[in-house]
Amino acid sequence: MLRILQIHYMRFLFLTGLLLITLVSCKDEDDSISVREYDFEIEDFIWEALNTYYYWQDTVPDLADNRFSSQKSYATFLSLSSENQEQLFESLLFDKDRFSWIMSDYTALENQLSRIYKTSGMMVGLATIGDSDDLIAYVRYVLHGSDAAEKNIKRGDLFLSVNNEQLTINNYTELLNSEEESFSIQLAEINEGTVNPTSKSIDLVKAEIQENPIHIHKIIELNNKKIGYLMYNGFVADFDAELQNVLAGFQTQNVSDFIIDLRYNRGGRTSSSIKLASMITGQFSGELFAQIKHNDKLSSWNESQVFESNPVQLGMTQLYVISSSSTASSSEVLINGLSPYIDVILVGDHTTGKNVGSYTIYDWIDNNGTVNPRHTWAMQPITLKISNVNGFADFEDGFQADHILREDIANLGSLGKIDEPLLEKTLEIMGVLPARLEKKAFRKESIQFKQFINLQKAFMHFDNPTKIHTIRQSKDFARD
Repeated sequence: MLRILQIHYMRFLFLTGLLLITLVSCKDEDDSISVREYDFEIEDFIWEALNTYYYWQDTVPDLADNRFSSQKSYATFLSLSSENQEQLFESLLFDKDRFSWIMSDYTALENQLSRIYKTSGMMVGLATIGDSDDLIAYVRYVLHGSDAAEKNIKRGDLFLSVNNEQLTINNYTELLNSEEESFSIQLAEINEGTVNPTSKSIDLVKAEIQENPIHIHKIIELNNKKIGYLMYNGFVADFDAELQNVLAGFQTQNVSDFIIDLRYNRGGRTSSSIKLASMITGQFSGELFAQIKHNDKLSSWNESQVFESNPVQLGMTQLYVISSSSTASSSEVLINGLSPYIDVILVGDHTTGKNVGSYTIYDWIDNNGTVNPRHTWAMQPITLKISNVNGFADFEDGFQADHILREDIANLGSLGKIDEPLLEKTLEIMGVLPARLEKKAFRKESIQFKQFINLQKAFMHFDNPTKIHTIRQSKDFARD
């Protein structure tokens, strides 16, 4: 019996010593670490932010103010997604929300909003052929100064595979958005009604590039008219001064008409949209351009946006917009805001239908906008809806084109050239080019392509609200 007691006592001393060693080791490694039973700081940020700012907060039962009977039940709810914060975010969204998103690195999120990419420079679209899951990638345009530009990749180039792996509905994201800095594409071509790989392979290298959204600007002189043409691929505030200089040049040259090409413009900063609208016109300074509506909790944030006073005033009473299914968000704000004042003619395809916008929501820890230093999560949830002077905002299905002509992957043409199909069609509608109905009527090699989903997100975002208030609250998650 004594031997048994001695054994138990020795075991007790051993376990106690082991526990002390463990505790001392943890303390030596990082004195600031404190182990808590409940640690849901990121999950708490996600729920609190959506409960406060989300436009559809009152339609999501799990975001209701009275959803939880105690902080412990709240912690239990958060714990269900403690291994997947993105899943928690997605679970709290309105079922018709197509546009809210979250990222674990707010620097990457900010780069996306500023059109800063790590890219080879190819801006591509995807399409399916027939009923196959295989995809074909086609180059829409190439960024100036990129590796793709250096290697003579051009609009209309086709490829079926990346690193010799066929693009499919299931793998295109992984292949096209890989973190690998170098990759190869295997070019394809259309022959006798089929798409076939060629023997040509091109190695490409990615680098960080900020896209200049002013892709092309020129004056087209036809039929005794000077027509300003601008291909504008994103409302990026960093380029507002350059945008103003371009339109000032149009004003100096006394352009009589204006074509803005927004076919690849997924949106961006609304302040840039208002600035552009104000320069296209000029005769409506101070008049209402847009009305901003938040959720009921933030109704005091509702505001009106007016046309700005700007030295550049083109004075247009008619605007031609080249549009596509990729035309979204702040592009649609431009169309919607101008439509009550001037004649806006859409040529191309119907737009995306994003009538809502967002702020970048960080985990602010005080009313000065200080961001929580303990993590880097931030989100871009829908926080507002935007209407025009007439209160119209119901374009969830997009704006329908007045003249429909979708891009043909087999005949994309050269952007900015007057024989590029969509620009040519616009010039015909304006009456400065004769209509040539028989042109490109039908080709033996014509293939029925179906465009796949957009690779880029649609943006309509505002500066962080000046009315920031702290949403972080100290919680005792164990309390009933």
